Amino acid sequence: MPIPTPAPVSAVRSNAPVTYPAERFRPELQGLRALAVVLVMVYHVWFGRVSGGVDVFLLLSAFFLAGAFIRKVETSRPLALLSYWLGVFRRLLPAAVLVLLSVIAASIVLLPKARWSSIMEQTAASLFYRQNWQLAADSVDYYAADHATASPLQHFWSLSIQGQVFILWPLLLAAGLVLFKALSGRFPSLSYRNTMGMLFGAVFTTSLAYSIHITATAQEWAYFDTGARLWEFALGSLLAVYLPQLQRLPKALTVPLGWVGLAAILACGMLLQVEHEFPGYLALWPTLAAAFIVMAPNNRFGVQRVLVLGPLVKLGDVSYALYLWHWPVMIFFLVETGNAEISFATGLGLMLVSLLLAWATTRVVESPMRSWQWLSAKRRRAGLGIAVLLSLVLLPLTGWEHRVAAEELRAASQAEIDNPGAAIMDPGFGHEPSSEAVTIPLTSKLDEEWSNFGADCTGAWAPETPEVEYCQQGGNEDAEKTIVVLGDSHAQHWSGAVDVMAQKHGWRWILLTKPSCRFGGPSDTRGEECGAFNKAAGNYVLEHEPDAVLTLGTFTALGEDAEGRSPAQQERIVPGYEAGIRPLLEAGIPVVALRDTPRFTTPAPECVDRFGAESEKCSAPVSELMAAASPLEDLEAGGTLGENFSTMDMTDQLCPEGTCLPVIGNVLVYMDQSHLTSTYVLTTAVQFERRFLEALSGSH
Repeated sequence: MPIPTPAPVSAVRSNAPVTYPAERFRPELQGLRALAVVLVMVYHVWFGRVSGGVDVFLLLSAFFLAGAFIRKVETSRPLALLSYWLGVFRRLLPAAVLVLLSVIAASIVLLPKARWSSIMEQTAASLFYRQNWQLAADSVDYYAADHATASPLQHFWSLSIQGQVFILWPLLLAAGLVLFKALSGRFPSLSYRNTMGMLFGAVFTTSLAYSIHITATAQEWAYFDTGARLWEFALGSLLAVYLPQLQRLPKALTVPLGWVGLAAILACGMLLQVEHEFPGYLALWPTLAAAFIVMAPNNRFGVQRVLVLGPLVKLGDVSYALYLWHWPVMIFFLVETGNAEISFATGLGLMLVSLLLAWATTRVVESPMRSWQWLSAKRRRAGLGIAVLLSLVLLPLTGWEHRVAAEELRAASQAEIDNPGAAIMDPGFGHEPSSEAVTIPLTSKLDEEWSNFGADCTGAWAPETPEVEYCQQGGNEDAEKTIVVLGDSHAQHWSGAVDVMAQKHGWRWILLTKPSCRFGGPSDTRGEECGAFNKAAGNYVLEHEPDAVLTLGTFTALGEDAEGRSPAQQERIVPGYEAGIRPLLEAGIPVVALRDTPRFTTPAPECVDRFGAESEKCSAPVSELMAAASPLEDLEAGGTLGENFSTMDMTDQLCPEGTCLPVIGNVLVYMDQSHLTSTYVLTTAVQFERRFLEALSGSH
């Protein structure tokens, strides 16, 4: 993210600020910042890819920071760390606070409640410069194609990393000064620059090695990991340390390198496949390219001729605010229009809107705050200014959180009979839920709706192979009968009903699951890890010989496929399903195959928030989402799997009277497009038990 160009260093003291001479202003670096932010916008808006522009910003911010502190030491000025920190955050916060306030307001108006909790968390994380860790913990895919579901604050990750470095780097520079003074007596030729060169070199080497490793093993985490990015700051700092020597290199070398750097920055996003390899060593491309431009001399044949063009320099002046605005402008446009892509003309319009907002923010908010002498005259005033800016976000954020909490309290205090869920379809159920009753679960609490019953498997039931990572057990520990639920998250979301049934009958239940890994035999449709899990899970079942196994026997689809087939036409038996369950059946273990869940094209909770539970936009005929008849019927009718095989179908509990609904009995059925809320599943427990027992009795 671009940071405002450092003004001449001013110390915030108890008296009038003292301004020291700064290094020559280099307009070409403003032009480079402008180019970088344009690339970021272009690739975000039209390509959904990373351009390398953010990496240029990281290098430049470290170059400016390290250079300013080195010049302080070389001119015998105090480092004044507290004054620096107050000054830098006083410059950064005004524009960021304005954007955060705008995002809060737009989120309340435009975003469904299902996304509010996430936005609240990310607003606080962005305000306190830890958004990168929030996104890393949430396992956010920065390259996700569907930007309409992305957070409008996702781009604050780079500002968070820079904010952390703005705290860490001065400490490192101060430590280098202590080290330099301690060694200068023994090594008279040692300079502060060389001392920092050694320290930054150590950070560069260590961080780059870590970045390469973590990018190869956990790339989505690595993208937001500060440790995996520190080498980019170290490279910019090394550039500041050794720039005087680098500028003495022959112009015949450095002038062409400047042009090579410009070409490399422009080509980075087009040529590099960064989806699974950034940052790592590939980020050397944009950072070294930027370094070539920084070290290039001011020459009439040099790259400066392009970068000092007036429009670029002026754009560089607003690049920080432009970066802050472009992403939420794009996200809220996609949310409001429902578009999945942005046309060329629309993209230009969004960029123009972002540019106007950036210009206004810089002129009306950022520049006046930066030049306000009264605020910078004393450290306590600067601290007070920062506290006020933080409060401007925290107050409405707290109010928003209290509003949501009040609704949650209201939902928790209402009578159970007003939220019967699937029980409302029972012919004997005669109560009509109150029109004032709140639908549960609240869409703001969906992160608590993943079915997570029972506890980790222990003792004889604990898996002995690493391929089975997730094993849950519940029910009666001393039970004589055991049910094993086997498969992916679509098997797991029925575990609540299984738990109710097991508790009633005194059974034990075991859940073996792996995300996005439907149980079955070997198939080209599965990855290597899924195949290994299925093999290990099958062996686990054969070893423990449970009284029954419940699996998902069909697979529903999302949207039309490449051949134009609808979801209903695509519902099929799980690939390799017969081969997967046959060894269990031959071992005398009954297997119940459950039909899959319908899949909506858009998240049902978000549709309910925007249009209401009764809207036709939020429901769909079962004939559009599921096959006319369950594919499991043919599998069972064939008789080739033997008497231990049976099937069950809960579709009518999700699609009463032929219509798949997002809300039934005042209970939200889905937590996304296809996963059921644990609250609703529990209301199906009576029907689930009846059908499961019927299936088992029919298999013998």
